[in-house]
Amino acid sequence: MKTFTAVVERDSSTGLLVGHVPGFPGAHSQAETFEELQENLSEVIGMLLEDGDPHMDAEFVGTQLIRVA
Repeated sequence: MKTFTAVVERDSSTGLLVGHVPGFPGAHSQAETFEELQENLSEVIGMLLEDGDPHMDAEFVGTQLIRVA
């Protein structure tokens, strides 16, 4: 079993949750709930992995709070 980190945002125009795996081309989806998004992303990633291990363009490292004066 492989584990991937997804970044999740809420689309301000649709209200949907949008998730993507940084550096993994094609690994993105949207949904109304976190549970649905997790299922959708799992399905998409599973299909992408059928083509073999992905070439990751980047690695998720973390988030950073930026203060602007």
